[in-house]
Amino acid sequence: MAMVIRVRFKRASKLYDFDPNGFELHNGMMVVTETARGVELGECMSGILDVPDDHLVLPLKPIIRIATEQDLAIQKSNEQREKEAFAIALDRIADHGLEMKLVDVEYAFDHSKIIFYFTANGRVDFRMLVKNLASIFKTRIELRQIGVRDEAKMLGGIGPCGRPICCRSFLSDFTPVSIKMAKEQNLSLNPTKISGLCDRLMCCLKYEQDQYEATRKRMPRVGREIVTPDGVGTINAINVLEETVRVRIAVGDSFELREYPIDDCQRPEQENAPRQQTAADEEEKGAQQEKKEKPRANAPKQRPPRAPKKPAENRNKGENQPESQPMMEPEAAEETAEEAVQEKIVQPVSEVNVQEETVQPAAETEAEEVLQIREDEQPEDLL
Repeated sequence: MAMVIRVRFKRASKLYDFDPNGFELHNGMMVVTETARGVELGECMSGILDVPDDHLVLPLKPIIRIATEQDLAIQKSNEQREKEAFAIALDRIADHGLEMKLVDVEYAFDHSKIIFYFTANGRVDFRMLVKNLASIFKTRIELRQIGVRDEAKMLGGIGPCGRPICCRSFLSDFTPVSIKMAKEQNLSLNPTKISGLCDRLMCCLKYEQDQYEATRKRMPRVGREIVTPDGVGTINAINVLEETVRVRIAVGDSFELREYPIDDCQRPEQENAPRQQTAADEEEKGAQQEKKEKPRANAPKQRPPRAPKKPAENRNKGENQPESQPMMEPEAAEETAEEAVQEKIVQPVSEVNVQEETVQPAAETEAEEVLQIREDEQPEDLL
């Protein structure tokens, strides 16, 4: 756990955690802090909090001091200088003929640098502009290209709803917004009606999306059949906010559109599901019982063993020839085949003529061949 204070540097900007450094701070106080961009003046947006270490970005920067009247005067003078720098930068951009739109100018609290924010359709070569501005202001110059949403956040304005835009009022982060959200909320897909001042999809489409998704999971789609208190009908439209469905029901020789709460209706498969499950269970039980009663019914039939061949002498003489046997019934033939198979299985192994073959191990054969080769390679004088 660590003691932190959350500070904001611009209106509706992101909150950052800092080390209180022993100061007694509360919401609304102005403090001077050390940041990655240098020393800045910010506003406390909370009291001192205990936050787990895994939720922090360590190491924490400390609070230098509580803002004094001199610090607040410096901040006001910087705001006045920003307006002057903005006008000068506009003239220099026009002189260089650069296709860029200047949005805002920010003076560092300690006058260490000046940041110019601009938008452009593509990459802009502003090297000469930076040199020109540096020669005028005698300090470090930074030019940062931003997107259209950041531009709207900096400039502000009134949205289509008649209120100040969310990103300027309270929205600190931009969340992804897609056209699918407008479709699920049954909004007009006219770009002028679902776009904000930045010509992008309005951020407020995300606010109710979770509720729409949760409600749509409970509601069937348009065109499906549904069981209503007045009978089975086809869904013509759905109302997600009121959680109702408009159903087309046959009344006599005509059709009518009636509206019902979704809780008073149910899908057809919900009624048939228990019956189908019961029928499936009965069929499965019957199949298992048949399998127990006749375990060999589906087994492949085995052919009866052939009679042993007689010696050639007996075949030539025609002695002891078996007489032709009458045809047996299918059931008797199966029993005879099974008895023959059992006799064949029980027959001792000694009576079966097994043809033995002598196989010499491969290792011994290779060893003999190698030995033979070595004997052939020996010189004659050593023998």
